Amino acid sequence: MKITNITDVKRFFEVLDQCKGRVELVTNEGDRLNLKSKLSQYVALSNLFSEAKIDEMEIIASEPEDVSLLLQYLIRG
Repeated sequence: MKITNITDVKRFFEVLDQCKGRVELVTNEGDRLNLKSKLSQYVALSNLFSEAKIDEMEIIASEPEDVSLLLQYLIRG
């Protein structure tokens, strides 16, 4: 799933914390970072946001209910 224009990074990570299964960020190099891991979240923050905004990223959620949770966040904020 491609996600664009995340401006509230704190809220985005709060939603990730609610997910039950794995949620992975796919890097430009094809690597996958487990976004449920706080260490990976810090790595993602340091590498992706110099402006505290995510323009575009690809994530993979392993559980269908996590996909629904993420879509609700994207729609409602």
